[in-house]
Amino acid sequence: QVQLVESGGGLVQAGGSLRLSCAASTRIFTVDTMGWYRQAPGKQRELVATMTSGGMTDYADSVKGRFTISRDNTNKNTAYLQMNSLKPDDTAVYYCNAVYWGVGTWGQGTQVTVSS
Repeated sequence: QVQLVESGGGLVQAGGSLRLSCAASTRIFTVDTMGWYRQAPGKQRELVATMTSGGMTDYADSVKGRFTISRDNTNKNTAYLQMNSLKPDDTAVYYCNAVYWGVGTWGQGTQVTVSS
């Protein structure tokens, strides 16, 4: 089973930036879709952004224009989430997700806290 390792979370002031990384533990095949989801306390997990191996992206309305998802050019199984103009409402645990062969798998999550 492919495992996902996330990094890059932390504490930042409103208006600041953070970059999350997610690396899938395989180079044998290319993961179809990689994405980021988040879950704030007391709320359901929600989509933040996804990117297919072909480069198609999808974003939640709340992050459009502020967040950018990308995948490494040399290792397509590594994904990044560049988060700019962060708001306190962006505070959540961010989870990486990968879909391959119709199977989805999750990372362990990384905390992002935005102070006002």
